Amino acid sequence: MPASMLELFRVLSSFAPSRVDLKGAPWEPYVDWAIAQGLAPLAAYNLEYRLGLCGAPQWARDRLLSLYQGTANDNVMKLVNFKRAVDELEGRRIVLLGAASFAESLYPHVAFRPVIDVRLFVPPGDVEPFVSWLRRAEFKPDAAQAPAPSGERVLSDGRTLLYVHGALAKDRALDEAMLARCLPIRFYGPSMVRLDLEDALLVHVLLMARAGFDVPMLEFLDLRELVQGAPSMGGDYSRQPRAEVVLERARALGVERGLWVALGVVEHLFPETRAAVERLRPALAFPVRELLERLVVSPLSQVGRTEAFRGEETLRQLLAGD
Repeated sequence: MPASMLELFRVLSSFAPSRVDLKGAPWEPYVDWAIAQGLAPLAAYNLEYRLGLCGAPQWARDRLLSLYQGTANDNVMKLVNFKRAVDELEGRRIVLLGAASFAESLYPHVAFRPVIDVRLFVPPGDVEPFVSWLRRAEFKPDAAQAPAPSGERVLSDGRTLLYVHGALAKDRALDEAMLARCLPIRFYGPSMVRLDLEDALLVHVLLMARAGFDVPMLEFLDLRELVQGAPSMGGDYSRQPRAEVVLERARALGVERGLWVALGVVEHLFPETRAAVERLRPALAFPVRELLERLVVSPLSQVGRTEAFRGEETLRQLLAGD
């Protein structure tokens, strides 16, 4: 029997894919969907260098490989350009969030994880000074972007979007604690840091939940690696998340239900994460779990869906108790 869409996704999103026969798999819908979800570069690498003669049609290999090469060039350009903008800045704490941090801390090759934008977090009093500093590198407020609902500043140099957050948690003390726990990123200069593993996992979930989980599937790959402690790497995130710390901080951040949803999707998509997910899953009342599973987790876990997840109102109601 030919591989299903789910099986195709699991094989091509693995960092160590097993050799399988993919002849007759649903390549046409998969390729279009994978490109839209940010999955094409990793899929291309697996097809070209890991899986050999697996039955993939040549047109699919060629199309995905062009995305791999383009992503590699685009990521290097964006990250090197950003480094030039910040590597002389001293005496600050600027937190690199999301894709720009994950591309080299979770993924074995920087080309595997497209960096669509660069997200940063600074103390609220540093937002305006930092924005002024970035103007030296031609980063200016982007008038084409709609006003950010959560108050972050949006800048662009015409090639890269920067989002500058002055707050993440509702409680400023929690933000200050996260800043104090940050780890240095020497490549980007003396002021650049990243969240520690537990904070990175929870902030990733927090931002996904604030977006109503209308996010590319790639973000669940990020979470897969965070949950498992970046086993393919040897850096800051290559250890098991401390379950008691994750659960305690999730309660403080008010993201327990969002964490339950995100972990549920990861477990559905990647069964190998089951043990890691179970350690980190918050304890919720049975009726809440049933609602979240049916209305949020199950729809989000559908591989190949092309419509946006329109659960914002449901999420607002279900997550209101966090």
